Amino acid sequence: MQAQDKTIPRFKTSIDYDKCIKCGRCSVNCPFGVIEFDREQKKPVIVDTSKCVACQRCAVYCPGEAISIEEYPVAYAPHANWTPWHIRAISEQARTGGVLATGMGNDRSYPIVFDYLVWDACQVTNPSIDALREPVETRTFLGKKPKNLSIKEVNGKYVMDDIYPNVMLSTPLTVGHMSLGSISYNAYTSILRAVSEVGTLYGTGEGGLHPSHQAYKKNTISEVASGRFGVSPDYLYGAAIEIKIGQGAKPGHGGQLPGEKVTQLISDTRGIPLGTDALSPNPQHDIYSIEDLKTLIAALHEATEYSVPVGVKVAAVNNIAPIASGIVRADADFITIDGFRGSTGAAPRVIRDNAGIPIELAVASVDQHLRNEGIRHQITLIAGGSLRSSSDLVKIIALGADVGMISTAVLVAMGCKLCQQCPTGKCAWGIATGNPMLGKRIDIDWASKRAANLLRSWTADLDEVLGAMGIDAVDSLVGNRDRLRYIGPNPHEAKILGVQHAGSRVEIGGE
Repeated sequence: MQAQDKTIPRFKTSIDYDKCIKCGRCSVNCPFGVIEFDREQKKPVIVDTSKCVACQRCAVYCPGEAISIEEYPVAYAPHANWTPWHIRAISEQARTGGVLATGMGNDRSYPIVFDYLVWDACQVTNPSIDALREPVETRTFLGKKPKNLSIKEVNGKYVMDDIYPNVMLSTPLTVGHMSLGSISYNAYTSILRAVSEVGTLYGTGEGGLHPSHQAYKKNTISEVASGRFGVSPDYLYGAAIEIKIGQGAKPGHGGQLPGEKVTQLISDTRGIPLGTDALSPNPQHDIYSIEDLKTLIAALHEATEYSVPVGVKVAAVNNIAPIASGIVRADADFITIDGFRGSTGAAPRVIRDNAGIPIELAVASVDQHLRNEGIRHQITLIAGGSLRSSSDLVKIIALGADVGMISTAVLVAMGCKLCQQCPTGKCAWGIATGNPMLGKRIDIDWASKRAANLLRSWTADLDEVLGAMGIDAVDSLVGNRDRLRYIGPNPHEAKILGVQHAGSRVEIGGE
């Protein structure tokens, strides 16, 4: 390598040999080639700190606590415009001549709208609810709802007309689509087990459902993506079906799984030959209009005898409100909107960091637009794209979502350190990898318990918040933007959100 090709490493890995017991565990745990065990010196050595991604695996598993990882101490020349982020990107593209691929969510320092929102609580005239002793309903239903109920007598029994297929969720919280292959078999199984135990849903991703996971089918949302991988009549009979049009991390973009990653496991799941490239076109080539989308929704309803809800997933983009209106009129039962901070196993960095809009603004505008058109009741609205905490869940529901969707938070619960190396397949924690040896680093019992605990904890937090607001059912919080206040710097943003600024008064009988 030419000296000019080298750049300053991002991280510096060090070993304190006074603490090191020379067990070599660090070299075994590092999949990136930073640490190797020197058999002559009988100790681990740092061979290339430039490959360190700060996954922390070596430090966590060092019994002597001898390993440290820090930002590399050699600084770039200060420049407010040409930051190290830009210099590194230019250097890497000059070396490779290709598109920079990256994983996880948008890591640019855009303002986070959630952090500008606070919610109201009960005081004197509006009594709160003791969520520990009084009932607070967090269950919700996924699917289309009738505007009015019509009851008629049939053979001596009273039945209701126009009841659409719905799925009961124990919590307004689902786990987003992550396909087998984008995450390991053990990680995938852990999430399926967790949602089954809690009583909610997990998206299969575009890779189908492996035969060994059929037992969890009633807790899955079967994705129908552009590549149609793994799609079969049996696969469609899950809890719900979702047509993937877009993804928050890469709107307008498809995907590609190279042939070397199509192992026997992936071949069996996706229904494609072993070792062949799996290409997902950017568009679905049978959908070029709302009419085309309506045709596919109708076909999926017919294929499942109208027994499961059929939804559509789209990325949060500038004209998301009229897009959502078209999806409702195409007879979808639910819409999933994915914000631009949503994560991914691999995406061109230029798309991940610059395309789409925040989920907070998208959901508020969609909810209000559908209400103005009188069709909000016809759809269940799912929203995701970097919900980081239970407070984000509360806020996205108050902005208009029926259900929150999380992915990265679940992976973090299972050990992910957000080192953004998902595209390499070398995940040190055995999560975002198709390598079966690395995948075994996830203990299914441990990981499923942690994922289930996270879902239960956020639901318990939601109980507490609803009680503090004096609300006894989560459905009463949906779109209740009067319970939010804005404390940010941008009044126009507050107007789009439909949220008043903190300190403003609401006149009784006024606007």
